[in-house]
Amino acid sequence: MAGKGFTVKKEWDNPTVYAMPANARVPAEMRLGPVLVAPATVLAPMAGVTDTVFRRFIRHASLFSTTSEFEDQHGTEGGGGFNTRNLQAESIRALAPENGAAIDSPVTNAQSGCGLLMTEFTSADGLARMRETKRRRYLTFYDDEHPIGAQLFGANPETLAEAARIVEETGFDLVDLNLGCPAKRVVGSNGGSGLLRDLPRIQEIFKAVRKAVTIPFTVKFRMGWNDKDIVCLELARMAEGEGLNGLALHARTREQGYSGQARWEWIARVKQAAGIPVVGNGDIRTPEDAAAMVAQTGCDGVMIGRAAAANPWIFRQIAQYTATGSFDRPTVEDRYSMIRAYFQMLLGEAEATKDLPRDARLGETAGKMKQFATWFTHGVVGGANLRRSIYHAKTGAEVLERVDAFFTAQIANGAGSEVAQQEDGLAEFPEDLSVCSGG
Repeated sequence: MAGKGFTVKKEWDNPTVYAMPANARVPAEMRLGPVLVAPATVLAPMAGVTDTVFRRFIRHASLFSTTSEFEDQHGTEGGGGFNTRNLQAESIRALAPENGAAIDSPVTNAQSGCGLLMTEFTSADGLARMRETKRRRYLTFYDDEHPIGAQLFGANPETLAEAARIVEETGFDLVDLNLGCPAKRVVGSNGGSGLLRDLPRIQEIFKAVRKAVTIPFTVKFRMGWNDKDIVCLELARMAEGEGLNGLALHARTREQGYSGQARWEWIARVKQAAGIPVVGNGDIRTPEDAAAMVAQTGCDGVMIGRAAAANPWIFRQIAQYTATGSFDRPTVEDRYSMIRAYFQMLLGEAEATKDLPRDARLGETAGKMKQFATWFTHGVVGGANLRRSIYHAKTGAEVLERVDAFFTAQIANGAGSEVAQQEDGLAEFPEDLSVCSGG
C-alpha cells in the first residue's frame, strides 16, 4: 500500500491465458433502465484518467464496422473481413485536426466498441460545495460521449442525493455509486470500499439517491472488505430491492487492492443472486479474457480499466473478436497515430479552456502526456528511451516534439511495418498511478 492508498500494479499476477470460448461472446447490448449500452462494454471510472479528453479518445479509438458497412461509406481498400483502420483514423482526425481544435463528431455507442463511458469518480461532498465553474471541470462532457455515467463517492446519504441531482441536471445518462475504491484517503472518510463494512448505511444511500433522481442508478463494488467479510451477494440483492438499475462487481476484496487474481466465480454468484444487469470487472486484458468472463460467469457486460489505458484499441478488438473470432493488432505506425491524436486533443482542450476561470481550465498538459506515454509505449521497441526523453520535457508541446522524433525514427528504420508486441503492452501497467482503477 502506498502512502496515499493503493498503487495500481504494473502487471497482473500470473495472468491466465484464455482460449476463445466456443459459444461465448460479449453481449451485443444490455439495458440499464432505459439506457441502451451497445455493445455491453464499459470504460471503468479511473481517477486522474477518464476525463472528457480520454473518454472521447477511447470512444473514437473504438470505432468498428463490418466490411459491407465500411465499403458502403468509404469504398474498398483491398482484402476482406472486418475493416476498421481507416474509419477509426477518420474519427480521430475529426477530433484532433492539425490545428489542435477539438470538434464534436456524431459518434454513438452503436458505432463504437465501447458501449458506456464513465467519468472519474467524484466526491459528492466536493460536488455539493464547489462553485459552478469548478463543477464544469469535473462534469464536462460532449454530445458524442453519450451514453455516459457520472460516478460519485461519499458516505452521507443526503449529500450523495444532492450530488446525484446535480449529475441528472447536468445531462448525464446515469449516476453510479463507488463502493470499490481501496485508496486509504477515500476509505478513511468511509467512502469507496470503506462503506462495505456498513451495509445499513449503504441501504440509506441507495434509498436517498434513488428517490432523488429519475435517471438510472447503478453501483460498483468489491466482494467485501476482506475474505472474512464477503458481502457482495447481500449487497447485490439490496441494490435490486432498492430499485437500482444495474451493478458492477470488481472481483477482489478491499484488502487485495489490485493484487492476486480477480475471482470471477463471485461474479457468477452475484449474477445468480440478482435480477438486474451484472457487469463483470477485473483482469480483462484481452478480447479472449472478455469472452471468457462472459462464458464463466454469465455476466451481462464487461468493464475494463487498466487495459484501456495501455491499449486504447481493446474495445474495438473485442468488437472485432465478437464478430469474426480474430482482431487487429496495432503496428508502430498505429501507435504513433493514436498517441499523437490524444496529445493534440489534450493541447486543443487546454487552448479552448485557457480563458475560463482557473477551476474550469484543463491547465498544463505535460503531466498527462507523460503519464499516457508511459502506459502506451510499453511493448514498443525502444519505448524506454522515449520515456526517459519525455521525463525531462517541461511543456506539452515539448513532449509532442520528442514523441514525433522518436516515432519518425522508428518508422524510418522499418519498425512501422511490424506488429507491435501487444501482449507486452497489456501485461504491464505503470507503477506510478495511485488511483482507483477499474481492474
